[in-house]
Amino acid sequence: MCRNIRVLHNFEPTVTDDEIEAAALQYVRKVSGATRPSAANEEAFGEAVRAVTAATRTLLDSLVTKAPPRDRDVEAAKAKARAAERYGSPSIAPR
Repeated sequence: MCRNIRVLHNFEPTVTDDEIEAAALQYVRKVSGATRPSAANEEAFGEAVRAVTAATRTLLDSLVTKAPPRDRDVEAAKAKARAAERYGSPSIAPR
């Protein structure tokens, strides 16, 4: 899965339309292999982003869970800690 696409379900506050569209854009970029479409493909690219955005909104609105909503700040801190453990602290290499 693309690392830039994040879990959007069961957060407080609820996911925004901008977050859903950003995830859809990342998905379409990954699948198409293009970060920016050519002029010839721009319409198809935009339509794909709109379709994935709509499908994602439908999915998120339909999901049911008994788990309490996750806190965005807590989840961000956990992700930062995992990244620090995985990649270590950034250090400046001697020249």
